Amino acid sequence: MKDLFKTQDITYKREDAIKVYSDKDVASAYVAERIAKIIKHKQQIGERAIIGLATGSTPKGVYRELVRMHKDEGLSFKNVVTFNLDEYYPILPVDDQSYMSFMKSNLFNHIDIDHCHVHIPDGTLSLEGIQAYCDLYEQKIVDFGGLDIQLLGIGRTGHIGFNEPGAILESKTRLVTLNDITREDAKDDFGGKEKVPTQAITMGVQTITQAKEVILMALSQRKAEIIKLALEGEITTDIPATFLQKLRHVEYILDSEAASLLSR
Repeated sequence: MKDLFKTQDITYKREDAIKVYSDKDVASAYVAERIAKIIKHKQQIGERAIIGLATGSTPKGVYRELVRMHKDEGLSFKNVVTFNLDEYYPILPVDDQSYMSFMKSNLFNHIDIDHCHVHIPDGTLSLEGIQAYCDLYEQKIVDFGGLDIQLLGIGRTGHIGFNEPGAILESKTRLVTLNDITREDAKDDFGGKEKVPTQAITMGVQTITQAKEVILMALSQRKAEIIKLALEGEITTDIPATFLQKLRHVEYILDSEAASLLSR
């Protein structure tokens, strides 16, 4: 892919930003290796690796590979601090649909991470306590020196985290209302759309884009249309993922189905 695409005053070479894989497992292994390299480098210099994590079906392969690397290759997570993008609100951490449960079953229960270094938004807060909690979440990221890498998926609305259409670039961690499409996509997990929470706590777009590296993954044909809009469309609050076009430190990891509508 030799052509260039422009976003405002910044020009990128597509081959530098986009990697397309025919095999989902290979794509996931690549991302896991990227994360592992950061962890190992930080271990060598005696520092903590600050990793931003995502949930959903897309990163499951990454987590499987990281668990394999821990068990088969001795990759240690003792120097890792994690911050998850989001959590439904309200929800209990022990609920099967909670992102706390997701992260434990897919990653944390299978590695040697110090659980006091795991940060996932709290879905049990009182409404009155949410803003102070979100401010503290932001401050913790800053206190740890910022995110070394942020892993993202993308929703069919173009959301990153739960930053739904209308989210602004300057947004930070906060309580948001979920888009109807997002709730529709989650209905199978909850046993019906009416059971899907209408709100969530999410990192903001600014928080995400301030990470030192950003990787957005999209796997499957279902994501092809929104990937085309996110990567090749105009930057707009209607599709928050388009804000990533402004970044020089973003990489898009796609399978051939998700990339199928991109210009060549």
